[in-house]
Amino acid sequence: MTSELNRYADFESLREQAVTLRREGLSRRQIRDRLHVHNNDLLNRLLESEPPPDWTKRPRAKDDLRERARELRLQGMTYDRIQVELGCSKSSISLWVRDLPKPERRPPAEQARLANRKRWEHELAVRDERRRATKADAARTVGEMSERELLLAGVALYWAEGTKDEPYDRRETVNFVNSDPGVIQLYLAWLRLLKVERGRLSYRVMIHATADVEAAEHYWADLVGVPVPALQKTTIKKHNPKTVRKNVGEDYRGCLVIRVAQGAELYRRIEGWWSGMVEAQRLTA
Repeated sequence: MTSELNRYADFESLREQAVTLRREGLSRRQIRDRLHVHNNDLLNRLLESEPPPDWTKRPRAKDDLRERARELRLQGMTYDRIQVELGCSKSSISLWVRDLPKPERRPPAEQARLANRKRWEHELAVRDERRRATKADAARTVGEMSERELLLAGVALYWAEGTKDEPYDRRETVNFVNSDPGVIQLYLAWLRLLKVERGRLSYRVMIHATADVEAAEHYWADLVGVPVPALQKTTIKKHNPKTVRKNVGEDYRGCLVIRVAQGAELYRRIEGWWSGMVEAQRLTA
């Protein structure tokens, strides 16, 4: 009787240690080696009702890859194409799809077309990466802009995109229209540099009738930091059925018109700055 009690006490002590180690996040193998328990039945009894730590569970990412590999195999892809698509090893792919039928061998002409398309897709990816790297490198060379640099950039921007006075049409108004949010933000930064009060600015959306007008109004209002009701009445441009528009899709939001009230004096300064820039480059040419 005493011997049985001792064995029971030893088991309970060992189980307490095993449970403690399990809750600390150790795996079955680590617990086995730590407690020198090499009998699987005994180890199972010691860890009964204790769930394994999360890190020992098979990751879901593998399951997702497996399902995707099977989908691609059923579409007729080879191991090589699946490997390129998913970035996993051929041995894993073989294990995951070995129960599926092999894809039918394609005619040589079709194989050549697929090979050409694959090479072209690779070339496009390389070009996109080069394009991205060039843009990133160019952006880093700009650094911070001084007030003078922003002044000159804003003048050039306005002279390219803003309304201008003509001898036959003396308006001297400061109106600016553009569809690029980055251009709009730079222009507003330039107006802040010139100490133009926000109360002097008015905003109006110009957009084709076939677009999502309400979404465009919310987009531009959020960009410039005003409530939608503060926008002036949107100008709807009628679509000419004889023309094929390319500015379509979810990214099309029309243009934003920004007007500076009582802008005659500011316009004269802009025209003067521009004339000075043209003269300066002529003298240094």
